[in-house]
Amino acid sequence: MQEEPNPIKDHLFDYLKSKKIQELTVQSKFTELINDVLENCFDKIISMGEKEESSAILATGLLHYLLTNALIPSQRKVEHNGVEIDIVIPNLKTLEIDPKKTLIIYIPKTMDINMIKQKLVNLKKIQPNNNNIWLVLSKKLDLQNNAYIIEKKNPSFLKIIIDIGQFVNVQGQNKFKILRI
Repeated sequence: MQEEPNPIKDHLFDYLKSKKIQELTVQSKFTELINDVLENCFDKIISMGEKEESSAILATGLLHYLLTNALIPSQRKVEHNGVEIDIVIPNLKTLEIDPKKTLIIYIPKTMDINMIKQKLVNLKKIQPNNNNIWLVLSKKLDLQNNAYIIEKKNPSFLKIIIDIGQFVNVQGQNKFKILRI
C-alpha cells in the first residue's frame, strides 16, 4: 500500500537530503540537526496546514529519520490491544513482556486537551508506567507526562533524541553499544 503524497513530508525529506543535514547525520550531531531543521523548515511547514497537524507531521517525520540514523530500534504506527501507537521503542514484543523497558511516544495532531487525555488513558492500558509515555506537542499543556514542544526557539524538542538514547541505554536495550548518539 502506497502512502498518499504529503507536501509537509515531501518538504521535510527534501530538506533532510541537503548536504549540511547529511554531514550532521554522519557526525551524529542530532541536536544541531534538529535545530537546523526547525530553523529552516518550521515556518514553511506550519504554513502548509493547521499548526497542530503540521507540527505533528513534522515531528513524526523528523523522529523517524533520527531514530533510524541513531540506530535506535523502534516501531512506528502500530496497534496493540486496539490502541494505536505513534512510536514504540524498542518494539511491541518488549512492551508485552516488560513495559518498564518500553517507551511510547505519542504525537497528537490536535491540542484538544480532552482528546489528548483520553488517548493517554488508552495508552496507559498498554503501558502502565506513565513515565514511559512521552508526548510531542505544538504547545505546552498541563499534563503529567514528559512532553517535548516542537517549535522554533524551544530547546525541549532538541533534547528528545538524547533522552531517547539515554532511556535505551539505561534499559539495557542497546546490546551492541552501537547507538550513534
